[in-house]
Amino acid sequence: MSDQTPAGSSRAIDYIAIEESPRFRTLKRTQRSFIFPLAAFFLIWYFAYVLLAAFATEFMGQRVWGDITVGLLLGLGQFVTTFAITMIYVSFANRKIDPLATEIREELEKAQGQA
Repeated sequence: MSDQTPAGSSRAIDYIAIEESPRFRTLKRTQRSFIFPLAAFFLIWYFAYVLLAAFATEFMGQRVWGDITVGLLLGLGQFVTTFAITMIYVSFANRKIDPLATEIREELEKAQGQA
């Protein structure tokens, strides 16, 4: 049986209605309002680094301390930024996204158990 409902069951979960529900839309809006600006920030920062490395070689080659250059510090900053963004997103998701997603999932599981 290709149907997702158990044999003999007349109720199926309307996933389209759930996707269009205000709570699910709030969940998507909350996630997007956080992810898009952060992704834009990171891409601008990344491309600025690449462009500086390509076109501002004197600046990137300036020694800061011993053999440590501006380019090396900015390159290491890329890694630091990546880890920081990950930690910020995990914290945000734990506080804002996961509770709402859990509520929606639990309601779906309950409805599926009753179907």
